[in-house]
Amino acid sequence: MSSKLSTVIGVIAHYKYLITIVIGVVLVGFVDENSFLQRFKYEMHISQLREQIKKYEAQNEKATGELRALRHDPQAIERIARERYFMQADDEDVFVLSTDKQQEVQDKNVEDIASDETAQ
Repeated sequence: MSSKLSTVIGVIAHYKYLITIVIGVVLVGFVDENSFLQRFKYEMHISQLREQIKKYEAQNEKATGELRALRHDPQAIERIARERYFMQADDEDVFVLSTDKQQEVQDKNVEDIASDETAQ
């Protein structure tokens, strides 16, 4: 028993710097809260947030353009009222064409196909 212990201690003493470096790399690379793994996750999250920022900036530019058009062009008010709120003049009818029913039918067909595949 004593010889096994002295052998283990001898190996540890001989490779003490290598063991210290390996333990340090493992701690810094994977275990620590500032590890490379966490850094990679943070970078992915930052890239997603940057994409969202670009999307919201585009929406902001579009809304700003519409607001500018509303302030300077009285016909833009009428156009937006007709497009968004389906407003009409006194002597006209407005027909709203929707694809909701077609989408529901397509979704139902996809569900039926999926259920048939799982049944087989």
